[in-house]
Amino acid sequence: MGVRYLIVLFTVCAAFFSAAPYPPVAQSVPDAGDAGAAWSAAYHEPPRYPNVYIDWDVPITMSDGTVLKANIYRPADASGAPIGEPTPTILNLTPYTKLVWNILDSAMSIPVVGDALLQLFRDFDLTGTPLDGLTDLTKAWGTGLPRNLTVDRNLIRSGYTQVVVDVRGTGFSQGVMEFFGEREQRDTLEVIDWTAEQPWSTGDIGMSGVSYSAVNQIQAADKQPPALKAIFPVVPGSDLLRDILAPGGALQVGFVPAWLIGVNASKLLPDLLSIAQGRLDWKWLADRAASPMTFFDMLFAALTVPEVDQLPDSVRALLDDHSPLRDGMLSHPDRIRTPTFIVGAWHDVFTNTEPVMYQRIPLPPGQKQLLMDNAYHINVGADFGEPGFPPRLDVLQRAWFDKWLKGIDNGIDGYGPVTSKQIGGGWTSTDQFPRAGVEYRRMYLSAESSGTAGASVHDGSLTATADFTPGRLTVAPGVTSICSNDTAVVTAGAASILSGCAKDARPHELNGLTFTSPPVIEPTLLSGPVNVHLNTVLDAVDGYWTATVNDVAPDGRSTVLATGQLTASLRAIDPDQSERSPNGDLTAPYLRLTLGSRQPVVPGVPTDLDIGLTSIDAVLHPGHRLRVDLFASNLPKGLPLMPMLIDSGLRPQHLELDPNAPSFVNVPIGGRPGW
Repeated sequence: MGVRYLIVLFTVCAAFFSAAPYPPVAQSVPDAGDAGAAWSAAYHEPPRYPNVYIDWDVPITMSDGTVLKANIYRPADASGAPIGEPTPTILNLTPYTKLVWNILDSAMSIPVVGDALLQLFRDFDLTGTPLDGLTDLTKAWGTGLPRNLTVDRNLIRSGYTQVVVDVRGTGFSQGVMEFFGEREQRDTLEVIDWTAEQPWSTGDIGMSGVSYSAVNQIQAADKQPPALKAIFPVVPGSDLLRDILAPGGALQVGFVPAWLIGVNASKLLPDLLSIAQGRLDWKWLADRAASPMTFFDMLFAALTVPEVDQLPDSVRALLDDHSPLRDGMLSHPDRIRTPTFIVGAWHDVFTNTEPVMYQRIPLPPGQKQLLMDNAYHINVGADFGEPGFPPRLDVLQRAWFDKWLKGIDNGIDGYGPVTSKQIGGGWTSTDQFPRAGVEYRRMYLSAESSGTAGASVHDGSLTATADFTPGRLTVAPGVTSICSNDTAVVTAGAASILSGCAKDARPHELNGLTFTSPPVIEPTLLSGPVNVHLNTVLDAVDGYWTATVNDVAPDGRSTVLATGQLTASLRAIDPDQSERSPNGDLTAPYLRLTLGSRQPVVPGVPTDLDIGLTSIDAVLHPGHRLRVDLFASNLPKGLPLMPMLIDSGLRPQHLELDPNAPSFVNVPIGGRPGW
């Protein structure tokens, strides 16, 4: 018995020590240790200047004569007068009207009320109730996120000036909203130059802000204005058509209409003080009257015009990769030379390009940073500042600007450089994304039952080899996608309050085909972009597919890790911009998404489709399984343009399971899952 015991023990130990190390060795801890504590202490230390002085609605005239309005927040002495010496300046350009930002800032700046409000958000807890997802949203608003979104008075009192500008056609600024058009982007550069030339500025400019204000930071940095020395974009995107407007060629109707309503409504709020003083800006009023509901005509046409040939120029420009509209939605991270700290989330509306931006910015790690939370668009940073978590966003932003605008050697360039909350795991820091040690491999879709998803349209399997019986599976459009993580994503996280839908895909899977692997036997890393390759057959000239990759727990809970969608006729890819694994399989297909490259499907004939999914950073624990879900509809996240929807006929769609032309997921795996 003793000899047998020693042999078994030796075998187990040998297997343990020869296994690939997991999790990856961290280069730094996510809370940054002593450095993080020092950044927090610096942020909360008694302010260098006791007050904040505000210049309201300062006019900035653009080169075409349009006047933008800015609020300028400057450090002030005990008497409330602005200090005389120039300071580095932080710029935030917003379409959501700086009036709203001022209201939020004013509420937070009331000594007792502001602190009580933030504490209320931090303490609000519905954990264990059907609305426990609401807790995840409110906690973020009790930490640093509001100061990244609006105005950070701690930052100003430490020796910075902050400038908040209404972008063209919004707030109190003149003009017509362009949605990142060429003229709006030129405005940003002109505002940077104007700010750098002011006597209260040292000429060293940083940019801050969330969402839209993060996107225009990326767009500004890729043009390399000399005065721009650092940016801190929170939930930014760099390819807006593929990120948020029409990923896979299907409109995100759960996001775009609501966003347009909000922006168009807020831009109509008048400057009541100017009106009361008899100084109504008649040019502002004329511009609002000329375009009261900007871009709604394009949206309405995309959802109602039945024929491609009848689409108006505005929609055709959306699907023309040479149009100014399309160009305005695309940034070029490879041109950025400005130190950049990207904050994103694995379920953000911009997840598609947040890791890609980090990869493509040609700066050394440290001068570029990527921080990815397991969160949605509106609740990133909910637990930041707690032990073992990253520092609060306002603390990180202050440390970033202190380093690159004031030259303070505080070690922020040694943070990360990739800091991620792995889905299914904890917070880790590493030196690259995708993580080292992963290899792409195919997992094939088979009709053979896995015995794990009996309530789905069909319970299939994921197998390591293409050794399965040929067959055909059919799936039809359905409505259970309303209760899904994709709905939470496309509502920017608002629908995540229904945690049963956002955190468990089984209700959604009632309308889908599922393909599930055997359980893994060791902790298994998934890190990088994912592609689902399908051999499909349609009964119409068009169709629509959604795919997700999920982590299935032993109790059956199905957690979405990554998601993607595709209008079948827009399947053409650009090979020069697509990424492949060493065996030639696609890992990140780059869809052309143009009318000129549209390829109607031949009904009844097998058609290959590649559905690129958002990137993954996750851990499958022993006993957990990998799953691919396929659907023929996905409201409210995705809806094909009306001509393509009509062409699809909303008919059932078929998946051809042929060992000689297999369907598979190409997934980046690290470790030994035992498949």
